[in-house]
Amino acid sequence: MSQSATIQDDNAPHLLIVDDDDRIRTLLKKFLSENGFHASMAENAAQARQMMKSLHFDLLILDVMMPGETGFELTRSLRTLSNIPIILLTARGQPEDRIEGLELGADDYLAKPFEPRELLLRIRALLKRHRESSPQGGVLTFGACSFNPDKGVLRRDGAIVRLTSGELALLRALARKPGAAIARHALAQSTSSALDRSIDVQVTRLRKKIEEDPRNPLILQTVRGVGYALMTD
Repeated sequence: MSQSATIQDDNAPHLLIVDDDDRIRTLLKKFLSENGFHASMAENAAQARQMMKSLHFDLLILDVMMPGETGFELTRSLRTLSNIPIILLTARGQPEDRIEGLELGADDYLAKPFEPRELLLRIRALLKRHRESSPQGGVLTFGACSFNPDKGVLRRDGAIVRLTSGELALLRALARKPGAAIARHALAQSTSSALDRSIDVQVTRLRKKIEEDPRNPLILQTVRGVGYALMTD
């Protein structure tokens, strides 16, 4: 392998491979890294959720048949909060299985065994479509603030605002669907909060950092009977 193949661009897409088969995880990570991607691995859905709290990923590669939460179930859950591209991998190649995966929100579906080059082509095509459908470049503005979910950086009047890990996870979850009402239980699941009500505490703290008048919020709004919504410019 040439030296150039092992050097990764800092701006290269970051992929998360979620599969309970260590051999497949390792081979895919090596192959994707050699083809210019950053690649991380998780052995199950719970580990993937934990990693997504602190790291930004551009695309997920999910095995369907995993112990515990399946790839289908994880896809359904993620689609309530995020439009991150998802490719499902599975030995279940029947048409009804593919249809179920796509109906749950997956962007593509590849049956095992597969050619790694075909997966590579599908990844590149999916990332291209996703970039073209996201013209804002990921930076959101609201009031005097701007937020870059990829970098986890919040600025107010140009100055960086320090966020706790819980506040950052909450703001990222809300920023995935700006303007949309997101239920407390979905936010709690996304941020790994133990209780739905703990989200209210995080919201109060976050409002103090982004609102002109935290007691009369215009940006992080309460949606009665549902949860919260982040109103962007």
